[in-house]
Amino acid sequence: MSEIETLPIVQLGDRILRQKASAIENIHDERIQKLIDGLIATVKKANGVGIAAPQVAESLRLFIVASRPNPRYPNAPDMEPTAMINPKIIAHSAEVVKGWEGCLCVPGIRGFVPRYQAIEVEYMDRNGKLQKQELTDFVARIFQHESDHLDGIVFLDRLESTLDIMTEQEYQKQIILNPQ
Repeated sequence: MSEIETLPIVQLGDRILRQKASAIENIHDERIQKLIDGLIATVKKANGVGIAAPQVAESLRLFIVASRPNPRYPNAPDMEPTAMINPKIIAHSAEVVKGWEGCLCVPGIRGFVPRYQAIEVEYMDRNGKLQKQELTDFVARIFQHESDHLDGIVFLDRLESTLDIMTEQEYQKQIILNPQ
């Protein structure tokens, strides 16, 4: 089997990141399955914990949640990369928590972003089966971040203040190496 190629990641300013993505009609289409494989390979190589199709210039309602410890997120929980097609949040907690987020399309910047602590979601998996799950904490944060990409929203849009921004270098120094 040949190695799956990674896909180029677009950067903030590319118009596709501000578009509402289209629903996927045929999950079994070879192009969609190949895109899923490419997204999984790309998120792993980039040390991400999630990636949405618009981030690789495909305006489709598809993202991967791939939480695992890595240099960008050393405390991330470990889970199998999961393709989520036409995903929806169907319920959420009243509790909102702030947490640090970065984005592969916004390199070098982190933001302290408010998100729902718990969400109930539904999506189609790569085999076309409807899945319903409750997600909490970091994995719920990933889902909400990636879901925003499908609606043309980036994490910077969710910040309450510009004081909630820091560089990746400072984040690594302050939050990862010397947590209070």
